[in-house]
Amino acid sequence: MSTTVKALVFDVFGTLVDWRNSVAKQADELATAKGITIDSFRFADEWRGAYGPSMNKVRSGEIPWTNLDDLHRMTLDKLLPSFGFPDLTEQEKTHFNKAWHRLDSWPDSTPGLTRLKTKYVISPLSNGNVALLTNMGKYAGLPWDCVLSAETFKHYKPDSEVYQGAASILGLALDEVMMTAAHKNDLKRAKEEGLSTAFVPRPGEFGPDVPVDVTSEDYIDVYAESFTELAKKMGC
Repeated sequence: MSTTVKALVFDVFGTLVDWRNSVAKQADELATAKGITIDSFRFADEWRGAYGPSMNKVRSGEIPWTNLDDLHRMTLDKLLPSFGFPDLTEQEKTHFNKAWHRLDSWPDSTPGLTRLKTKYVISPLSNGNVALLTNMGKYAGLPWDCVLSAETFKHYKPDSEVYQGAASILGLALDEVMMTAAHKNDLKRAKEEGLSTAFVPRPGEFGPDVPVDVTSEDYIDVYAESFTELAKKMGC
């Protein structure tokens, strides 16, 4: 592992926050308020499942640059009637669409980030937009030094502009920035772009019955089972 790392940047959804349980809880609360019963975990999974395809529409040029809040809303407008929700007001839809701003962190996230912050610059490097990441940080207690987003570069990961741009905007060499994620595809692309990498797997991200590959790879510089362990390995 390079000793030159000066900043750690983080994937957020699944890596630092428990999106599935958080969104399912909010979906269930809304359904109960509207007098219906839904499979709230299936709702969360289907909403999240549209994440990649909707970003691909931006990446391919099928639609112009559109931030994640607006992509989430496009999906939500299709999901609500398919799950039997009655008509919601625009205010209700806007509030529920920001469920992604109100995600609970994994228990080790804030303690680990707080320790890492004592020695390194820490920032998200997520496909979430700046407002989403800022609000989520406040809600979940994530102690960012700054907020870097795909929106900053008008490209979604895994486009190289995001990884290269993060180092540039931080004023650092590529290997001085460590991409930290629970998702190997993110880390593989970051390493291809010259960043250092850290893997913190989250076996329960997609629910208890979905297996997750937690093995290491040659493109992973640091492997840790939690963010507190990562902080210890990074000398914090």
